[in-house]
Amino acid sequence: MYDYAIIGGGILGLASAYRLLRERPNARLVLIDKEQALARHQSGHNSGVIHAGVYYQPGSAKARLCKQGAERTVRFCEQYGIAYERCGKLIVATDAEEQQRLEGLEQRVIANGLDYETVSAERLREIEPEITGVAALLIPASGIVDYKRICARLAELILERGGEIRLGAPVRAIREGDAEITVLTNKGDFTARTLIACTGLQADRIAKMSGLDIDFRVVPFRGEYYKISAARGELVNRLIYPVPNPSLPFLGVHLTRVIDGSLTVGPNAVLSFGRETYGANFPVPRDMADMMSFPGFYKLMARFAAAGLYELRGSLSKRVYLERCRKYCPILALDDLEPMEPGIRAQTVSSDGRLIDDFLFLETARSLHVCNAPSPAATSALPIADEIVSRALRKAN
Repeated sequence: MYDYAIIGGGILGLASAYRLLRERPNARLVLIDKEQALARHQSGHNSGVIHAGVYYQPGSAKARLCKQGAERTVRFCEQYGIAYERCGKLIVATDAEEQQRLEGLEQRVIANGLDYETVSAERLREIEPEITGVAALLIPASGIVDYKRICARLAELILERGGEIRLGAPVRAIREGDAEITVLTNKGDFTARTLIACTGLQADRIAKMSGLDIDFRVVPFRGEYYKISAARGELVNRLIYPVPNPSLPFLGVHLTRVIDGSLTVGPNAVLSFGRETYGANFPVPRDMADMMSFPGFYKLMARFAAAGLYELRGSLSKRVYLERCRKYCPILALDDLEPMEPGIRAQTVSSDGRLIDDFLFLETARSLHVCNAPSPAATSALPIADEIVSRALRKAN
């Protein structure tokens, strides 16, 4: 019998296991994942940005955890020799309307207690010659890292502390008793006193396996990226983001420096026809059935019909996608956009069609389920793990 079983080999599951073994060094712990390697989904398909916490409601858990998470991610990288860079982020307004929205965003930056600098059009040309805009905000705390490398180091630390990691073990069922809970997989059964599920794209299904009566579904959104041709060289020195459009639920395509020296642009956000379709966006029958049988899906589509069409145009036309990038980086040409594997975001949607935008935890007597961990979950993983472990320890006592 284990003391703790954790389902999910992404950054939240790994960070939670690491934190548990620090709090309870003698605990027997097993981490289970259906894939043959760790960080195969959201943790390994994100943009690699260390977010500072610009966009989030002041005083919210997301704002607090992001700011804490950015600092702790940096400290973790420094402690374990993982490459990172605090290159800073420029949020660029390209016209008067965007400049007005940028001024509103500045107030949120102040309320969230972040260091920043206002950047004029002239100053923008000096520090980023290939970027065009009428004004910008510079957020120095934003940075870049390889989250897969962080996941790999967390896994090493778990094993060093006596934890077990079982891969290639998809969950078939969960059976809960008065004193224990058992996870049934095709690699055997794992019985523990407490179960923690950090399962991202499969969160609703794992919650239902535990007998939870849920009123939400995971709706997958596909984030399509392009890699910028290496022929462009050092095109930018920082992360370049557009001013968020309040009519769109996501941030818009941005230029992102990658820690390996490459440069990407993206992502957009289009409905994915499968939860793990990283190749062509072909329909997956089970995933489509889950969406189509959920009333909240239709309400969501109706609410964001215009936004959905906007994103779809960029997905279907590389030229449309390019023009959105050229608003702030006019030097880019069609040949500069090279193919790149997409990411898929687990968006939890309520039965009334709302995007659930905050953390969502559900519990049974013996299990804790992280049913929604929205962006910036990778940046915030270490402090989120503190919350998960605190809840799990209360459950175990």
